[in-house]
Amino acid sequence: MSAYGNIPKNITSLNALDSIGETIIIADNQYTVMWMNSHAKNLLSSVAPLFGLKESQDLIGLSMNHFHQRPGYQQKIMDQLTGPHRSRITIRDQFVADIVITPIVQEENSIEGYIVMLMDVTTKAEEEKEKEKLIQALSTPILKVWKNAIAIPLIGEFDLERFDLLITNVLERCVKDRVDYVLLSLNDVYVGEDGVTHYFQKLIDCISLIGSKCIIVGIPASLAATMTSLERDVLIFSTTYDGLQYIIEHE
Repeated sequence: MSAYGNIPKNITSLNALDSIGETIIIADNQYTVMWMNSHAKNLLSSVAPLFGLKESQDLIGLSMNHFHQRPGYQQKIMDQLTGPHRSRITIRDQFVADIVITPIVQEENSIEGYIVMLMDVTTKAEEEKEKEKLIQALSTPILKVWKNAIAIPLIGEFDLERFDLLITNVLERCVKDRVDYVLLSLNDVYVGEDGVTHYFQKLIDCISLIGSKCIIVGIPASLAATMTSLERDVLIFSTTYDGLQYIIEHE
């Protein structure tokens, strides 16, 4: 497949590759690293010592197999490439990156080399931190259902750690948005440890201490028997609609 247009005479192909803000490596058809752009040189300076190399320049002349724990598996993938191949890799258990390997194909469909791009490179610790943030954000959604009310559908299994995280997030939201009512929906919740009443009592007490009121809706039969010993008077409705209707009528 031919490209469109022509590269300006004052711009060389390698200079163009060197100017791209991604890590780009070129290997020959024997998988030997032949060239890397400036971005790769700078980034791989932190990676090279993990492979017993002094600096990124020492990667030049090495086989790509040198950087794989399972060279045979990597070789099999390379031999079968007919187009770009993308995967997520972990480098010596310290860095994580998306790798894109694209064969450089001649007109007669023979491969003359490979372009390797490492994208979104980050430390494994940073990736785990971002992953944890995402899990926490998706774990318990907090929905604004009225001008002074939020609804929290508790979904899935809850333990003490997840309840403590929930309490922190709810209290911050209540203070930030001046929330008067917190609708706690229990339709799809499962509590995997003993002390169910203690969990909910702590949440209700904390909400009350900052001046907001907790309303529980949709208690499933599996929790009903254990929720009878709540110490504080709490409004309980069978559906979220009924709880919201109460808030609208008493604002």
